[in-house]
Amino acid sequence: MQGTGIWPDNFTYSFALKACSGLSDLRDGRKIHYHIVRSGFDSHVHVGTALIDMYAKCSSIEDARHVFDKMPERDVVAWNAMIAGYAQNGHSNEALTLFHRMREEDIMPDSVTMVNVLPACAYLGNLERGKCIHDYILRNGFDSYLSVGNCLIDMYAKCGSIEVARRLFDRMFQRDVVSWNAMIAGYAQNGHASEALTIFHEMLQKNVIPNSIAISSVISACAHLGALEQGKWIHDYISKGNFELDVFVTNALIDMYAKCGNLEVAHKLFDTMSERDAVSWNAMIAGYGLHGNGKDALELFFKMRDTGMKPNAITFIHVLSACSHAGLVDEGCRCFDYMTQDYCIKPNTEHYSCMVDLLGRAGHLEEAINFIENLPVEPDAGIWGALLGACRIHHSVELGECIAERLFKLDPTYPGYYVLLSNMYAEAGRWEDVIRVRRLMKDRGLRKTPGWSTADLHGRVHTFYAGDKSHPQSEEIYATLESLARQMEKAGYVPNTNFVLHDVEQEEKEDMLCSHSEKLAIAFALINTSPGTPIRITKNLRVCGDCHCATKFISKIVRREIIVRDAHRFHHFKDGWCSCRDYW
Repeated sequence: MQGTGIWPDNFTYSFALKACSGLSDLRDGRKIHYHIVRSGFDSHVHVGTALIDMYAKCSSIEDARHVFDKMPERDVVAWNAMIAGYAQNGHSNEALTLFHRMREEDIMPDSVTMVNVLPACAYLGNLERGKCIHDYILRNGFDSYLSVGNCLIDMYAKCGSIEVARRLFDRMFQRDVVSWNAMIAGYAQNGHASEALTIFHEMLQKNVIPNSIAISSVISACAHLGALEQGKWIHDYISKGNFELDVFVTNALIDMYAKCGNLEVAHKLFDTMSERDAVSWNAMIAGYGLHGNGKDALELFFKMRDTGMKPNAITFIHVLSACSHAGLVDEGCRCFDYMTQDYCIKPNTEHYSCMVDLLGRAGHLEEAINFIENLPVEPDAGIWGALLGACRIHHSVELGECIAERLFKLDPTYPGYYVLLSNMYAEAGRWEDVIRVRRLMKDRGLRKTPGWSTADLHGRVHTFYAGDKSHPQSEEIYATLESLARQMEKAGYVPNTNFVLHDVEQEEKEDMLCSHSEKLAIAFALINTSPGTPIRITKNLRVCGDCHCATKFISKIVRREIIVRDAHRFHHFKDGWCSCRDYW
């Protein structure tokens, strides 16, 4: 263009910079900036705004701010570009500060400003600031814009106020696919997986075609619930609907199948991927770890390295966790060294927690304590909590007491630590100490998280609690358990009443064991599925020792594979043995 003697104008430069933004081409963007300065267009507001946008989208946020500060004149579009640049590059506090300054300088924000500033509140989880901006939106009539409504739903959901997000969604006069995405993702991210599935089906009923974001979110909800049948249905829907199985959706499917107990399908999907990113590798490594296949996880980790894909901090969390569940202590320690020495990744508290769990679970409690004492950071509740869990496994009550006291000071409102200590006392028969800890919980207004188990049947998730008799098939369920108990007794099963955490008579303890939530879910699945069909159960807490032993007997008696996902890992019960080999 320049060779023909035609000189660029402000429109030319704006369009050229937009092309650089789309390609994230910082090098050519800088060259164009040089030409702009030489030709005197750097004072033009539209060109300046295009420069800000280019630098921000090329992740050169300091250059973007330099251009912004040197602009002799700024309109609302320039302010929006700078606020968006900060928000999109993770500088949310700076985005909010600039929004405040914008108002101080009497620049009237528009709907685009709101769309840029609300994600900053969402990223920070700053609900109070988000509410203030919501008030401003209402006062200035911006709530009628669909894009603003979508951002408000997303902000409230990401700040944990899912009820407000749903109210805003229900009041919308118009919705697009982004509105539905925000609501589905919001439910999934806040642990309301059933609601995420429900609203996804509502979306389909209203003939709104989901995109990959909605599909990925709802698949994640299936993973959380262990709802394999629903996950399979969504996978089938994707295949029949001619949706492109992009890397994001495939990663979600791998994660879902692994977390729903079907590692074989997860592996097939992974193998058929033409393109893999770090998330793909991480999902598959995590899947192997969840199922106790530590050696397979390590093999895949080394394969990842050999392909040239660089492991990240999350990769090593999954690798260390896999080693922990498989008892691969030496291998886990070597991987920790790879992370710090070969990849120069600075460990965070989650990595340290994994290392304490690796050592503690294997019974190396002294080594775990030494590891903690030599950490370069102050140990947090997660690190001490991992050691407390190891004390429970290895019945180290005295050490557990000391650690629990630390945890009560570090995180006094988390009930799990009190429950762990109470359970340790109960197993040791120290009932006065059990009462003391439970009284302490009551005084502090803390409640134990109720244990539940789910069974996915014909696309519907059935939930059971310990001692639950609310299910329509309760009579049949309890009758099945009584029949199983008689057969198990003949086969040599003896109830381990150490896992009844109440000071009651032996017979009552055995009755209480019989009604644990996972046993109710297993009985329900036995009644409602054909002989030989694998049974899949999801439990929100760690499976207790008696239920673990009982399930081995049940799998042999009924000649079924029983797959149980608890809070930490999978247990595959078959022919009277478990895949964890009693190491969990």
